[in-house]
Amino acid sequence: MRLILSIIICLSFAVTARATDPAPFIVVDQFGYVPNLEKRAVIRDPQIGFDASRSFQPSGLYAVIDVRTGDPVYRGRPVAWKQGKVDEASGDRVWWFDFSALTTPGTYVVRDLDSRVESDPFEISRTVYRPVLRDAFKVFYYQRAGFEKRAPYAAQGYEDAASHLGKGQDSQAQRYDSKGKMDAARDLHGGWYDAGDYNQYTSWTANYVSSLLASYIQNPVVWTDDMGIPESGNGIPDVLDEVKWGLDWLARMQNTDGSMLSILARAEASPPSQAKGPSLYGLENTSATITAAGAFAMAAEIFRTQPRLIEIADSYQARSLRAWAWADDNPSEMFYNNDDDQGTLGLGAGQQEVDADRLDKKRLIAAAQIFAATGEERFCKTAERLYRRVGGIKSDTANGFEGDLGFTMLRFAATQGVPKRLSQRIRQDYSSAMLEWNGWGAVNDDADPYGAYVDGYWWGSNGTKARRGAVFTQAVVGGIDPASHGRAVNAASHYLHYLHGVNPMGLVYLSNMKEAGAERSVSTIYHAWFKDGSRDFDSTKTSRYGPAPGFLVGGPNPGYARDECCAKGCGGFGDKVCRRPDSVPPVGQPAAKSYGEFNDGWPLNSWSVTENSLGYQADYLRLLSKFVQ
Repeated sequence: MRLILSIIICLSFAVTARATDPAPFIVVDQFGYVPNLEKRAVIRDPQIGFDASRSFQPSGLYAVIDVRTGDPVYRGRPVAWKQGKVDEASGDRVWWFDFSALTTPGTYVVRDLDSRVESDPFEISRTVYRPVLRDAFKVFYYQRAGFEKRAPYAAQGYEDAASHLGKGQDSQAQRYDSKGKMDAARDLHGGWYDAGDYNQYTSWTANYVSSLLASYIQNPVVWTDDMGIPESGNGIPDVLDEVKWGLDWLARMQNTDGSMLSILARAEASPPSQAKGPSLYGLENTSATITAAGAFAMAAEIFRTQPRLIEIADSYQARSLRAWAWADDNPSEMFYNNDDDQGTLGLGAGQQEVDADRLDKKRLIAAAQIFAATGEERFCKTAERLYRRVGGIKSDTANGFEGDLGFTMLRFAATQGVPKRLSQRIRQDYSSAMLEWNGWGAVNDDADPYGAYVDGYWWGSNGTKARRGAVFTQAVVGGIDPASHGRAVNAASHYLHYLHGVNPMGLVYLSNMKEAGAERSVSTIYHAWFKDGSRDFDSTKTSRYGPAPGFLVGGPNPGYARDECCAKGCGGFGDKVCRRPDSVPPVGQPAAKSYGEFNDGWPLNSWSVTENSLGYQADYLRLLSKFVQ
């Protein structure tokens, strides 16, 4: 589907490369820092990559300058990372300038006192991340399907009518193998566009629901009722209103027997309300059903804390139990979307089906979530059995790849009724996983000069960074190693700083954030709404509006490549595009510099670098929300 639609999009617009500006020599969190945590600027001398022709040797004395007065308020000396070693991931030689001792609120720059080279401005403030949270959270609102975007909730330029509500669309969605036949039509309106396309996947939507609920659980005070969505001011935290929007769609995807339909594929256009093609749904499967069972249960537990939501909380619990029962009776029902062998090619873009190991982990998470909601002993026993079967919490939790499992297990360990021996084992397993080199070991060894170590850069590396940072905040919330809580929070904060500009690209990886204080933020993303060539939405540099604020992009991906047809012959327009030289970056760069400011569709396939995902967004919100005051 993505391939076909991208061809159509690209036929209408000239493909234009955009220069990727090299990073400043001094990079900082462009939004700023909270007063009581570590603060350090990273000074970079590029040695390898597209910016290697630029060179910078820091002087021996640096200062933080108060922008208002022009006076230095803190002085210090930069310290070479690894005695001047060139970092393999970035291709940079790096120094650190630590100014953690500065806690006075204000607006500042870091300056090299000899060369007068400066960083971008930043703030020190307790509330520095509050407007960032608002913009990043509002991405869920912009991604709502079947919902009018209007002022004052939508920023100027992003108003749009409700999408996908025409004949044969979401309210009359057709079965994927019965196009044009209305006898199997279902009302499946609502929910969120999953990413830069408008498809929606049940398992992933359920994950986003659980992740937003986890953000609320870990720091409820920041999730206020004034985040600028239509439900603001209704007496319910806005994050729970947004969760309900996702849950309402999941409820429509549930069959009467408790099973969950797996996917809804939608047509694309810019703006979304102009999409005219049919909406097609896929069949039920076990993985979608078990994931939704857990999300419904988690929502039931949390919504009961809100007096106005108790009744709907009971309905979510009933849906959860029906879904669990169906999945228990149908433990291996599969549905592969977008698969030529299965007759589903073009139904969605990503593959939502999972392997047996991941399905067991989904069952474990759901069992723990249902036990927390119901207190029924059978779910505790099921969770214990599944915990043994999956091998407990392993090092991949420290990697962030199983972040949801780690968070859920720590909550489960603290739930009343869990045997003490099991609770202790879970906590010990988590602590052991964190002691692996890629957990505390990477922090203790200063393994990443930019402070945000990951095992490697792949598609969605920014999501990995966000999940990895959340691992350290989970350790605090889960009551692990209290003596290390301060170190854990600081370790997590550097992953946030990475996403906010402390990276080899010197780029805030959120879209269009200049009004929120970021001088250098993502200017263009791969998205059907904010598409290449659009006079209104293409780029903040070349179009009227650019993409809406706050979208987290996938990030550096050394695996990026144009479509393989470029080597064989794509035909017509595709061959013409393939004759263009590679975009550098992301091509041919160190891993952490494998990012470029472009949003071209097929056959240049920028989606593996600059596309957004609500998965990345939810992971980022979980991390960011721990630092909002």
